[in-house]
Amino acid sequence: MHEMDERSRMMRTRPLKVALLGCGVVGSEVARIMTTDAADLAARIGAPVELAGIAVRRAGRVRPGVPEHLVTTDAEALVKRGDIDVVIEVVGGIEPSKHLILAAFKHGASVVSANKALLAKDGAELHAAAAEAGVDLYYEAAVAGAIPLVRPLRESLAGDRVNRVLGIVNGTTNFILDKMDSTGAGYSEALEEATALGYAEADPTADVEGFDAAAKAAILAGIAFHTKVTAADVYREGLTEVTAADIASAKQMGCVVKLLAICERSRDGESVTARVHPAMIPLSHPLASVREAYNAVFVEAEAAGRLMFYGPGAGGAPTASAVLGDLVAVCRNKLNGATGPGDSVYTQLPAKPMDEVITRYHVSLDVDDRAGVLAQVAGVFAEHGVSIDTVRQQGRDGDASLVVVTHRATDAALSATVDKLRALDSVRDVASIMRVEGE
Repeated sequence: MHEMDERSRMMRTRPLKVALLGCGVVGSEVARIMTTDAADLAARIGAPVELAGIAVRRAGRVRPGVPEHLVTTDAEALVKRGDIDVVIEVVGGIEPSKHLILAAFKHGASVVSANKALLAKDGAELHAAAAEAGVDLYYEAAVAGAIPLVRPLRESLAGDRVNRVLGIVNGTTNFILDKMDSTGAGYSEALEEATALGYAEADPTADVEGFDAAAKAAILAGIAFHTKVTAADVYREGLTEVTAADIASAKQMGCVVKLLAICERSRDGESVTARVHPAMIPLSHPLASVREAYNAVFVEAEAAGRLMFYGPGAGGAPTASAVLGDLVAVCRNKLNGATGPGDSVYTQLPAKPMDEVITRYHVSLDVDDRAGVLAQVAGVFAEHGVSIDTVRQQGRDGDASLVVVTHRATDAALSATVDKLRALDSVRDVASIMRVEGE
């Protein structure tokens, strides 16, 4: 018995070897923490963790705090070594990341990833490959930086029925909209400030056009509703068309504008929707108070009720925190000869088209300032079954600004209404259309 206990102790103290793919802002922070906090990580895991190699695209760069003898440009050889226990992938993009992750699985390594684009596109395939190989795939860092969100959905709420996930999942866009709201700045000015402070990339397209948030919405919807959802299933609008006038109009309504990711299960449970777009939300809603580059996600479940997860959603240190949390969990699983919860897809719910989504709308029109125009506009809304909640009108030198806020209606009905409004002689322009959420 004593010999068996001693052998078990020796097995537990064998270093678990980790390969790191990518050494940018997040990767370098992961490497630094693994090096400086090695003793703490070993205590939490129950065995030492050894950084066995760091794959980069280009060698020769100065990487402060990164052990240069571990750096290699041959990522494939690193993941195929055969002695690697865990691969951390923070490269991003679809390829070569997908190829490298699949290779890691085949060679017995579990994977921790922050790759939202890949998981949103090919998550089901990667989960299946991990299950076949008997290894883990963890990706807390792919959705909301340091905020624990994936694990609560996969584990803590596994026995509950989640009906809705509503959140701010992109720090760049939240910073821009917050600055537009708090300072009166236009979109271009707010983007310029976000870039200067490092919140926006040199090419901000993925953020401001909603691609980043759409990938995260696909991941969240798949986990929350236990069904396959890809980025292609997510309706997407960015914030580049949001104006200072939209922000001011929201204020007059007691609202604020946010770029939201919204994932919903239909009332009959037979379909899901996932969408990303700007929306007005009441100041009374918890998400309205989320400022600057912070993220927050509101989860509505049948038994648990309403839950909110809040924190920094991006940056090297917050994202590295989520990566290392997954690393500890995966290493513990390795030591116990087990795997954690995998992809719990057990339904094949279709993604309902945006035309069938029901919500409220804020429609701003530039119209002729003359008698009968309001009645004409109201008639078009009634013709398409879109009920009006409030109307606000302001005249100026023969022109008038008309703001209509509707009751709940389908997106298709609203689109048909707007098309008819644009055809009216009395309507000079449909200045903006924005959804109203969170009520």
